[in-house]
Amino acid sequence: MLLRPTNEDFRTVAYYIGRLTVALGIVLIVPLITALLFKEWDRAIDFFLSMQLAIFLGLLPQKFFLSHRDMNWSQGLAVTSISWLVAMLIGAIPLALSGHYASYLDACFDAMSGFATAGLSLIQNLDHAAYSINMWRHLMMFLGGQGIVLIGLTFFMRGTAGAYRMYVGEAREEKVLPNVIHTSRFIWIVSLIYLTLGTITLTIVGFLEGIPLLRSLLHGLWIFMAGFDTGGFAPQSQNILYYHSFPYEMVTMVLMILGTLNFSLHYALWNRRFRELFKNLESRTLFFSIITLFMGTVIGLTRLHTYPSWIAIFRKGFYQLISAHTGTGFMNIYPQQFSLEWGHLALLMVIIAMGFGGSACSTAGGIKALRIGIFCKSLIQDIRRIMAPGSAIIISKFHHIKDVFLEDRLVRSSFLILILYIITYFAGTIVGLFYGYPFYQAFFESTSAAANVGLSTGITNPSMPTGLKVTYIIQMWMGRLEFMSVFILLGVVFARLTGARGRSK
Repeated sequence: MLLRPTNEDFRTVAYYIGRLTVALGIVLIVPLITALLFKEWDRAIDFFLSMQLAIFLGLLPQKFFLSHRDMNWSQGLAVTSISWLVAMLIGAIPLALSGHYASYLDACFDAMSGFATAGLSLIQNLDHAAYSINMWRHLMMFLGGQGIVLIGLTFFMRGTAGAYRMYVGEAREEKVLPNVIHTSRFIWIVSLIYLTLGTITLTIVGFLEGIPLLRSLLHGLWIFMAGFDTGGFAPQSQNILYYHSFPYEMVTMVLMILGTLNFSLHYALWNRRFRELFKNLESRTLFFSIITLFMGTVIGLTRLHTYPSWIAIFRKGFYQLISAHTGTGFMNIYPQQFSLEWGHLALLMVIIAMGFGGSACSTAGGIKALRIGIFCKSLIQDIRRIMAPGSAIIISKFHHIKDVFLEDRLVRSSFLILILYIITYFAGTIVGLFYGYPFYQAFFESTSAAANVGLSTGITNPSMPTGLKVTYIIQMWMGRLEFMSVFILLGVVFARLTGARGRSK
């Protein structure tokens, strides 16, 4: 029987949500400063009001629901899932005020897409958006890729057990360093160093391609934020196609791959343990999957003579596949080309790549290569067990930063998340079919939303049905948090309504 959460439980949840809301409000100073620097006075007012509102709303629960208790598992996971919804609602305010969105719902769609690093967008007239709006759109991706909770863990919270529970709630099961606060700060240090190097590289490439220096710098910063954090937003409506630059595409491919690697693997590489890249089950599974799916993509595109040369197949086919598999969503083709030119086989390869996703404890979405690798390892183990003599004991292990025994709990956990993602992919597809979209397009768009990718066949636009917009928002939210914290939140609400009286543990 479920125990009904107490008032003290809700006080604790409200208090920590308030702290995270204040942190989010403080971050709004970045687009505010951008607006002031470029004399975008209307946008400056929008961001100033949004910042004040966020800080005010964050301070209220801290004042009226002051709590010194550490969080238990249900509280920590509930705080995480609610915080992402609060971030969406607050992040959407300056977007809605900008005049680039048909409704507040559309702005919420883009805010959730940004924080969840999905990349699907409903913005209108993007090519004429203010610098500050583009700064906020891409900053949301940078923050969402690291994790909203990570902001609070890094600057506002102690290294307690409750902090670790919120960290896990953001679909990060691994601690790179023994202390979760130190882990959070390491992730920020890595990201900021890459931010500097990536922005400089993209600025130089853009400038050499003929883009003015200041514009090249801003585009380089924004493209890095969306690329390394596997988001997919871009400052132009044509996305990466706008640049018509092979060097630009190559740099963004490197950023996408770096962004999809496990932060624990980054830590190993930073400590010069380069062999880890080749021994690690997750990286091996990821690269094998990329190669296999690209071969299928090449076959599909070649049969239809979609592109005239191997270079064109690489620039278009491999780029889209890497973008899909890393969960980034950058595109150097038009969305409609997927359904009109690519054919079913190549399109299926991209859908599978999106569904598989990148690495665990990275900025990517989807099922994750580690879970796919564990599932394949367990399948091989079961085959060996069946073929072995009855008295034989079959023990399997794999290498992921360290040697890990293949236990039933790992297999069960991986298989559960795999099934939940597949159910979510098909649930969104059914909603798309309900609204009259063709199966392949509906399946593609649903997988892109739930796996936080951002590639599109053209379904995602301001005129699509409201029900589909809400469906994709829910998919992006659940997919980014990998279900568990969302289920815990629903369980807490259900227990409050129906559970027995008592203190939750």
